[in-house]
Amino acid sequence: MTDHFAAFSFVDRITAFEPGRRARGTFAVPADVSSFPACLVAEATGQLAAWVAMAHVDFRTRPVAALAGDTRFLGAVAPGDTLALAVEIESCDDEAVAYAGWAEVDGARVLELNDCFGAMLPVEDFDSPEALRERFALLCGAGAPPGRFHGVPAPQLVAGEGTRGESAQATLQVPAAAAAFFADHFPRRPVFPATLLLDAQIRLAMRLADEADAAASGDPLVPTRMTRVKVRSFTPPGSTLELAAEIAPPVGGRMAMALTASAEGRTVATARLELAVRKAH
Repeated sequence: MTDHFAAFSFVDRITAFEPGRRARGTFAVPADVSSFPACLVAEATGQLAAWVAMAHVDFRTRPVAALAGDTRFLGAVAPGDTLALAVEIESCDDEAVAYAGWAEVDGARVLELNDCFGAMLPVEDFDSPEALRERFALLCGAGAPPGRFHGVPAPQLVAGEGTRGESAQATLQVPAAAAAFFADHFPRRPVFPATLLLDAQIRLAMRLADEADAAASGDPLVPTRMTRVKVRSFTPPGSTLELAAEIAPPVGGRMAMALTASAEGRTVATARLELAVRKAH
């Protein structure tokens, strides 16, 4: 088995499809992976939207650069769960796609994406159009075999300077091109997935939240919403990223943080994260 359509592909089957408008699909999270973080659930939903968009333009272009206006984290996904994915396409052409989507487990919604936008770039720069067409036909038919995904080790964050309870910084070393997921994202032009970057930013934010006064009660804080996500440039293998999280004014009683990632002094990504207390039952 090659890593293409395996190491970072999260749609097993497209179960309903209305060209250029909407789709439903599934992904079985392998039971033997250590975890399946919320950012990968967002990735799975976005990948379903990408299939609809690529098919609509006959695989001339594909969505790559990412903007997400509103991502809501509604529940956890565990190894062994099956995601039911859904997307609604608001507009799509060779230049851009706009969409919303969601994911459910056993009928309970675990994630929602709203106000999402993807710039469409030439497919041939990133992957084989013929391979993508064949894959799409498989997904719309019998479906891909489950269990292809074997997890993605979370890149280590090396703590940097910060002000306790107010801000935090860390360095993230992007894996070299030999990392398996680069064979899937993408074969002709490896790009560090924006969702893995966002996952690292959330991990840094959680470290800061643990230090902040709002967590002093002992009740755990969990991410509930991410807004204003903007990925401004591609990150190639082997890059060094500087991450920062800073406490922002609360939103509706929830802790908020401003997140940034930069490379060589240039901003790569920005987002705002909201966290709330999840009371123990």
